Amino acid sequence: MLSSNLIDQRNLVRVRRIAEVTGLSPETIRRYRYRGLLKENLHWITINPRLVLYVEPLVVDWFLNQNDQIAHQRAIENYLSKLPSNQRKG
Repeated sequence: MLSSNLIDQRNLVRVRRIAEVTGLSPETIRRYRYRGLLKENLHWITINPRLVLYVEPLVVDWFLNQNDQIAHQRAIENYLSKLPSNQRKG
């Protein structure tokens, strides 16, 4: 289910794009998702049973900061703070 307050649709990409930018195979990326290394509704969302989209900036940051969870958490907070749902009204 698409959660518009969590995901910026401009950054949603298919697994092939994530494979291109990380150098990982699509199968490896899916395996990371199945194992819970990539978190649902944060790193990826399910549109329907045949379409999973990934949040490119967060997946790339996770890939680069796998050994630094503090840095990755900062990236998550920064990304989420820029979403329209986290902006002041008026």
